[in-house]
Amino acid sequence: WPLRPGMAVLIRGTVYGVTLIAASTYLYPYAREGITSVKRDAESFVGSYVKLPERIPFDVRMQNQSGGALYKNTWDCVSKTVKNEGFLALYKGMAAPLVGVVPIFAINFLGYANGKSLCYWATGKEQLSPFQHGLAGSLGGLYMTVLIAPGERIKCLLQVQTTGKAKYNGPMDVIKQSYREGGMRSIMRGTVITAVRDMPASGCYFAAYETTKRHFLKTNDELSFWHILVAGGFAGWANWAWGLAPDVIKTRYQTAPEGKYNGARSVVPDLLRTEGVKGFFKGFAPIALRAWPANACCMMGYELALKAMNWVAPLPSY
Repeated sequence: WPLRPGMAVLIRGTVYGVTLIAASTYLYPYAREGITSVKRDAESFVGSYVKLPERIPFDVRMQNQSGGALYKNTWDCVSKTVKNEGFLALYKGMAAPLVGVVPIFAINFLGYANGKSLCYWATGKEQLSPFQHGLAGSLGGLYMTVLIAPGERIKCLLQVQTTGKAKYNGPMDVIKQSYREGGMRSIMRGTVITAVRDMPASGCYFAAYETTKRHFLKTNDELSFWHILVAGGFAGWANWAWGLAPDVIKTRYQTAPEGKYNGARSVVPDLLRTEGVKGFFKGFAPIALRAWPANACCMMGYELALKAMNWVAPLPSY
């Protein structure tokens, strides 16, 4: 039977997630026990699935405006997009990120778990500080960069098509044309600036999450449902507190014509000259609006999966 696009995305994501769980069980023999690897992936799989709402991409058009701005604010961007192109235009270019979002963020959480293992080994302590959780989270940001960079490139190129005849017919057409124009280097354009965004941002994410949880534990015996949601929301904001400016640079660089910039660094003086410091924070409102609920749900899913896996197969210090 023919599948709706959304259902196809979920099925593919599920297949990728299950594949990731199976593969990591065999590819990470250095884990303390085989079951630890499965637990890590199950938790990250659940957490990344409930983070899907964060991928709604109305920040790209806001960030890519220069000169005479087409949109006054976030609501103006949404309303004009829906009016001129229909509701589904809000999700234009989302096929590639959505198909990849579950394995990408599962790998992020997996990298975080591996980073914690390294910190435990290096310090010999039974409990890590928020800063050490941040270092572990940075490893997760590095893990997912290679996968997320080409997906973001595809999404951005499709999102900025607003007027006239569309250059690209879909994600696969973006890949084909980009490869013809510059080979794999064109497809992977923006990988370095993506790492600059995601490694520190992921570190801020997990450090803020741990800091907020410990603040609540000072006056509570255990964390409640609402404590987890609030901690996850603050983690999402901490992530983008660092990540927003590199994200604007990345978007400009990935959507620019071939040859306009020598690298992501050359976007910085151009953006400063044309729009000033505030140009680095375009898209703040839509990102802040979606980051809190998406990451609150993400960490709730992660914690629930952690509790479930510890009930099924408890490990002493996991």
